[in-house]
Amino acid sequence: MSRRVEQKKAARVVREQLARERRRQRALWTSVAAVVALVLAGMIGWAVYQTQRGGEYTAPPGAVADDSGIPIGDGPVTVDLYADFLCPACRQFEQQVGPTLDQLVEDGRITLVYHPVAILDRLSDDAYSTRASAAAGCAAAGGKFEEYAAALYEQQPAEGGPGLSEERLIAIGGEVGLDTGSFGRCVRDDTYAGWPAHVTEQAGRAGVSGTPTVLVDGATVASSAQAITAAVDAAG
Repeated sequence: MSRRVEQKKAARVVREQLARERRRQRALWTSVAAVVALVLAGMIGWAVYQTQRGGEYTAPPGAVADDSGIPIGDGPVTVDLYADFLCPACRQFEQQVGPTLDQLVEDGRITLVYHPVAILDRLSDDAYSTRASAAAGCAAAGGKFEEYAAALYEQQPAEGGPGLSEERLIAIGGEVGLDTGSFGRCVRDDTYAGWPAHVTEQAGRAGVSGTPTVLVDGATVASSAQAITAAVDAAG
């Protein structure tokens, strides 16, 4: 075999080896890219999961076991009320059904658990639902949750604009008998600012999709005085 032929064969072998090496490198980098993609997908999925969870929060003293609401009374039948302080239907509910709930509490028939959710932040310029709920947490800490909630409904702002200012929220506290010094510090320091998100998250887990929503011993009932009273009678 001539020297020229041997050189050609050697060159071909080298080319084949180089081609195999390039294929191996491509396969390696493809595998690396796939692993990186999986890792990134996992990181993104975890980030989404984290954003969907409630963040850190402080619940007002006396909140129920899962921190999702404020209990009023100590009767044997539990009535859960989910409401948003910016919700016009909730204001109407407070006016029309509130006295019935107050009477049931006073008669020792129910424990009313008030869940101040914040689902209507998008309908105000300043996340009013969250701010009002957090301020109500401060009122709960001061022992005036019921009175403060009623006052918030009496002075409910219109949807689509600014909510009540921080100073107005504090002034309402004074109007219902709270010490404006300690209550004002609680509001200004955002003591319970993270709590409304937790309340809202727990409401979603309970299947609540709108406000007002009423449950009597865990069963959803119509938001009327007659329906609630009938359900309490049946449960008691």
